[in-house]
Amino acid sequence: LDPYLIDALYGQQRNGKTGRHGKEGGLKELLAEPEFVKLVKKHDLALFNGPLVGDIREDGAKIWLRTAGPSKVQVEVVGGKSYSTSTSEKNDFTSTVRLEALKPFTEYRYTITVNGQTIEKPSFQFRTAPARKQKVRFNVNFGSGSRYQPKNEYAWSTMAQQKPLAYLGLGDNVYIDVVDHRGAQRLFYYRRYLSPAYSELCASTAIYGIWDDHDMAMNDSAGGLGMKFSWKRPNWKVFTENWNNPHYGGGEKMPGTWHSFSLGDVDFFMTDGRFYRDKEAKTMLGPDQKEWLLKQLTTAKGKFKVIASGTMFADGADKDGKDSWAGTWARDERDEIFDLITKEKINGVLLISGDRHRSDIWKIQRPGYPLYEFVSAKVTNAHTHRTYDNAVWSYNKGNFWGQLSFDLTQDDPVVTFKCVDIGGKTVKPFPLKLSELSH
Repeated sequence: LDPYLIDALYGQQRNGKTGRHGKEGGLKELLAEPEFVKLVKKHDLALFNGPLVGDIREDGAKIWLRTAGPSKVQVEVVGGKSYSTSTSEKNDFTSTVRLEALKPFTEYRYTITVNGQTIEKPSFQFRTAPARKQKVRFNVNFGSGSRYQPKNEYAWSTMAQQKPLAYLGLGDNVYIDVVDHRGAQRLFYYRRYLSPAYSELCASTAIYGIWDDHDMAMNDSAGGLGMKFSWKRPNWKVFTENWNNPHYGGGEKMPGTWHSFSLGDVDFFMTDGRFYRDKEAKTMLGPDQKEWLLKQLTTAKGKFKVIASGTMFADGADKDGKDSWAGTWARDERDEIFDLITKEKINGVLLISGDRHRSDIWKIQRPGYPLYEFVSAKVTNAHTHRTYDNAVWSYNKGNFWGQLSFDLTQDDPVVTFKCVDIGGKTVKPFPLKLSELSH
């Protein structure tokens, strides 16, 4: 399907040509083409994209999918309830169902039925989130730098076989690199979800995502305060159609990709550093998102709190802060967040980030306890960025992702950062006890 999709929705856009369906093309337009319909039937793609597990909770989860045309869909938990939904062109033939009344930290299998045809695969299984104070162990993977590279797509299958509880896409999840072209954006999402290896991961692992520059617009893009760019809201809508997050910023009134969720005694805060980034106003997050984050941190109940960012936090990490939190325009806002952690004596905070195509460990000295930042941004990308001697550890060989391994069974809980390579080997383990992250 790939050459056909490129020709129909993208074409040679960078050379002044667009796909034959223009910048707003999508699945609706493709379904009007007999040749495309033949391809869908040939490859048995009534379930065109997905399923995608997301927003797992101790008592439920959400399942996202996209069908090849308007369809009646059922999602059935094996041995449990069946949930019905339908798809239409309104949301590019996507729909999400919430599974309810499930048990904490329990594995469930499910099936998908599209217009009466039931689909069952070994990957159609997931685990619910632990309950608060439940003494468990689990892994959460994260990464960025996920350009579609056929030779490296098996990374997702390797990851799926490790059975992480969740995967966090920290931006640059797809490389679109056009500002005002929804057809191109949709193409890249279709292609990503049609990858068998990625589909295997999404069907069995809770997926959470934020965007960075290459997903939202172009390299080093900043959306600015307000909605002065006409492409911002339409691009955001495409994002919401292709993910399965708990929420998307503040919704229609304050769109964005930021969101939060908890997995047992670990709280996660996924920030959007692109949509309202404004260097003149010296903000990475914009006032509404910053207020949200500060409040969330103050009221967080988890033993560990993970702040995720598409771009890096540490000084000296790269590009002299040109495109990161270390820039002179962003430091005050970054330090306001850090100072709140110190002032309110918020324990157990970790930082994770992406963007630069390598894996790092950074130690940011702070009153009370140091903040550790773990960087991983080369899941499938071929391009590599250089390592840095001023980091605790810096690595850029091959492809890899980050993993946070939580052991909540200990009296002094432990989180271990691991850099895991494309073959599943741990390149670098780095354990931290909760007592080392406490005032």
